[in-house]
Amino acid sequence: MERTPSGTPVGVDDPYEHVERCDHLTSDGRCRFAIERPEEDPGFARERHAEGYVCLVSEEECDWCDCPHFRSRASDRECRRCGLEERRMAHTHERPLLEEHHLSYPGDGEDPSHEITVVLCRWCHARIHDSWARIDDDASPSAEALAEAEGRRSRELDEVGFEPASERYER
Repeated sequence: MERTPSGTPVGVDDPYEHVERCDHLTSDGRCRFAIERPEEDPGFARERHAEGYVCLVSEEECDWCDCPHFRSRASDRECRRCGLEERRMAHTHERPLLEEHHLSYPGDGEDPSHEITVVLCRWCHARIHDSWARIDDDASPSAEALAEAEGRRSRELDEVGFEPASERYER
């Protein structure tokens, strides 16, 4: 199983198995990185320009790991492992229920270090780093996670409920 630089497990054997698409891939199959940021890698940008900016992976018999500028950051609003949905409370500093979990860490200098993340609830995140739990385990939200989410849901409903000012201030 892949590990962090400090040695804790990340919950996967191959981070690329959990990638749907590159963040730089446009809907028409072109590489946004080469189009918008050519100064960061002029050689790569020239190569992509010569090919009509077609994504390196879609053009050739390549995998995501072969692209030097591949990046996949999750933006899901539910835990990839247990399905717990995010419930953000506006105007509070409460810790979010969901966190970004990094699957890929800098390599040994030979291989490109790609940023690959998934979204996990903080309870699944802790289980993965503290044990042999895996991201693709068939898991349900923990009782503590459900209680926290339900508490936030109740507060949301209280905020949405209408209470006339005359009742609120008991005049």
